[in-house]
Amino acid sequence: MASGGNSETALRRAHSGGRRGGSWLTLFPLLIIPVLIYNIIGILGSGGADGAKAVQMGMENAALTLSMPSSAVWMVSWGEILVLITLFLLFVELLKSTGTGTMEIFNHGLSLIVFIICLIEFLLMPWCATSTFFMIMIMTLLDTLAGIVVTIVSARRDVEFER
Repeated sequence: MASGGNSETALRRAHSGGRRGGSWLTLFPLLIIPVLIYNIIGILGSGGADGAKAVQMGMENAALTLSMPSSAVWMVSWGEILVLITLFLLFVELLKSTGTGTMEIFNHGLSLIVFIICLIEFLLMPWCATSTFFMIMIMTLLDTLAGIVVTIVSARRDVEFER
């Protein structure tokens, strides 16, 4: 009986990535980082009457230009870099969502709040009415939906495994 309990505990620990308890990194929705960066740029850049246009122009400015072997020039804008960072953080969020613990479920709730804030900002804040922010907002929605779906599928497997 004691060996069965130990193996069950080992299985649970292996499924949770070896953690005994959740960490604050599991709880923290990482996609809030690009949202905050965009909002800081938006608030600082929207001082004048054409603040929204200034933010949009700033996001479209070239951050990097590279000459390609085909003699074409590849231009990467600041907005594209922010979207790329957001994609990387979305990937990390999807990896975090494979757990079925309370911390992961709470993280999904916080991710939903981040999406709702993004939606409100997209509709009401002039500097957020850009394609860059729209893509970030959609990634927060995908984080929420994918996280919930992955957690449900993982929980189903746990239930079937314990039978």
